Amino acid sequence: MAPVQQQRFLLGLIGSPIKHSASPAMHEAAARALGMRAHYQLIDVAGAGPALLRTLLDGLRLIGFAGANVTFPYKEAVVPLLDDLSEGARAVGAVNTIVVEDGRLVGHNTDASGFARALTQRFGPAPRGPVALIGAGGVGKAIAVALSGFPGLEIRLVDRDPAKAASLAAALAPRAALRVCGTVEQALDGAGGLVNGTPVGMLPNRGSPVPPHLLRPEIWVADAVYSPLWTPLLREAARLGAPTMTGRDLAIHQAVDAFRLFTGVDAPETAMAQAFDAAIAAHAEEGSPPPPRSDG
Repeated sequence: MAPVQQQRFLLGLIGSPIKHSASPAMHEAAARALGMRAHYQLIDVAGAGPALLRTLLDGLRLIGFAGANVTFPYKEAVVPLLDDLSEGARAVGAVNTIVVEDGRLVGHNTDASGFARALTQRFGPAPRGPVALIGAGGVGKAIAVALSGFPGLEIRLVDRDPAKAASLAAALAPRAALRVCGTVEQALDGAGGLVNGTPVGMLPNRGSPVPPHLLRPEIWVADAVYSPLWTPLLREAARLGAPTMTGRDLAIHQAVDAFRLFTGVDAPETAMAQAFDAAIAAHAEEGSPPPPRSDG
C-alpha cells in the first residue's frame, strides 16, 4: 500500500436534497490534514427506485469510489442492494456508509456510533430519560440502537407509520426498553429527553415535529437535522431554556467513523469540526441560537 501522503480517495454522498451537505467539506478537510487527497462528490438524485439505486451503486464499483455515504431517503432502500452488511448496520436495518472492498459493497452504520458518542459528550454517560424518539426511518433506527446502549433508558417511539414503529420495536425488543406511542404528546408525558430522527425542519422545510406547547424547559432536546443548524424545534427549545444538541454533534462524529472506514486511517476530528462549521456558516440562513430567556 502506498504511503498515506500518496493515497487518493474518491468518495460521495447519495441522497436528496443534499446541496447543503457539509460532508464534502469535512472529508476533504480531513484528507488534507493528513496529507492525503480526496474528492467528495454529491450524488443528488430524487425519487430513485431500486433499479436506479442499483445503477448508482454499480457506479461506485466501476468508477473507483473508495466508498460513499447514504442519506435521506435511501438509508433503508440500499440495504437489499448491497453485498454484505456490518454487524452494526444489520442491527439498525439501515446504512449510511458504503465501503467498496475488492469490488464488493459493504454497508455500515456510523449514525448509531456517532449519535451515542455525541449524546454522551453533550449530556453525560447517563442521559435523563425516558426519551421520546420521533421517527422510525433510517436515522431514527440508528438513534434507537444508540439509545438502547444506555442501560435502563426507556425509549418511547413515535412514527407516522405505526407499522414501521412496531417493526422497529419488535427488532429491538431483546435489547431495549422500547414502547410505541400513538402520539408525540403521549411520548413526551413525563419524558426527560426528546430526539427528532426525522427530516422535518430540514431546509427547505420550516416545520417542527413537535407542537411548541408540548416542550418544557426540563426536557433535553436533540435534532439529527443540521441544515439549518438551529431548526424550528431547537430554537423553540432553546427559547424555553431547555438543554439542546444540534445536528452538528451527530454529523461530525458519524463522519469521523465513516472516514476511518473509507481510508483505514483515523480522521482528525478537529479538522472535520472546523470544516463543518465553515460549511454551515457559508450556507446557513439561521446561524445562531436564540438569546436565553431573561427570566433565567
